[in-house]
Amino acid sequence: MRRYGDGQERELISVVCNKCGRELKVEKGYLREFCFAGDALFGYFSRKDGTAHHFDLCEDCYDEMTAQFALPVEETEKLELL
Repeated sequence: MRRYGDGQERELISVVCNKCGRELKVEKGYLREFCFAGDALFGYFSRKDGTAHHFDLCEDCYDEMTAQFALPVEETEKLELL
């Protein structure tokens, strides 16, 4: 869950993991640790037609979630991080 300031530039103030509730490190409007941001837009043929969901997970909760997958996540190494 993200919270932004009310100013014109809407600076990022805080990010809280939706699963465990831990507040992630934010400095000067920038997130300073890994955060998985999940977005889902439910369309036709869903029980949630027209609903959008957003959630944030810290790295530990992301690892717990993906460890439960029947098929493992596809992992590749990246040489440049943006």
